[in-house]
Amino acid sequence: MREILYREAIIEALDEEMARDGSVFLLGEDIAEFGGSYKTTVGLLEKYGAERVRNTPISEQGIIGTALGSALVGMRPVAELMYIDFSAVAMDQIVNQVAKVRYMFGGKANTSLVIRTQGGAGRSSAAQHAQSLEAWFVHVPGLKVVMPSSARDAKGLLKAAIRDDDPVFFIEHKLLYLERGAVPEEEEVIPIGVAEVKREGSDLTIVATSSMVGKSLAAAKELENEGVSCEVIDPRTLFPLDTETILASVRKTGRLLITHEAVQRCGWGAEIAAMAAKDAFDYLDAPIERVCAKETPVPFSPKLESYVIPDKDDVIAGVRGMLETV
Repeated sequence: MREILYREAIIEALDEEMARDGSVFLLGEDIAEFGGSYKTTVGLLEKYGAERVRNTPISEQGIIGTALGSALVGMRPVAELMYIDFSAVAMDQIVNQVAKVRYMFGGKANTSLVIRTQGGAGRSSAAQHAQSLEAWFVHVPGLKVVMPSSARDAKGLLKAAIRDDDPVFFIEHKLLYLERGAVPEEEEVIPIGVAEVKREGSDLTIVATSSMVGKSLAAAKELENEGVSCEVIDPRTLFPLDTETILASVRKTGRLLITHEAVQRCGWGAEIAAMAAKDAFDYLDAPIERVCAKETPVPFSPKLESYVIPDKDDVIAGVRGMLETV
């Protein structure tokens, strides 16, 4: 299977869906001539024109409001917010309009739209451009939340998101754009709501999201040299959540470690921990562990940033601590 960049997978998904369906169009800041701040829309203006690849003013409220209005009259917009941090400016539009319109109109209103955004740290972008805020949106009924960790998942899930009749909040990680991964040339639409076991194991379950999936796989490989077998699960979709895949793994291994780049307090991992404590309590041989960012805004300093954000060694330490628990 060929290998392409994560950002190339995004471009391919957008290209294929725009070619398939004339109601799909893109809007966002600098997505046309410039090709996007992270070059995820390169070449699409030349192919589809300014009517379907639309630069917008620097107005997140305007971007999301326009996307919703377009969806209500039958279009399938893909709106880009340059950073997930900037979603705070458009929270009324996202939470009180996009997420609720279909419900409030008894299903008669069309809300087929995708909000693409970039989250996570690792580029010294500082506290207002490097947050992991996915838990905000998982908490809102009416939104589907997708968080792909690989090029293959990014392409397949974005295609599914564009075709979905509900609004989808699609979170990409800025450090993953330049990572290569195997992506089939034939069409592959990955269903929303299906987790993937990225690595099978028997001693402990690691549930990881986004950038932490790769770090967890690296940790599992290193721990294998110590005779520890870790199963790594990527939910891929935070809502709807594939609970059965996660619970089946926990029942098999008896231990659960959850890792994400967001801070621990009220993070998305707390929902997984609560679910496992309720539905797999009798199978647990140790307390549930969470490996998350330290409780601070993301620093600008590269050294401080790397200290705050969890890495492979933090996952390994968490696993070792759990295995020592009797």
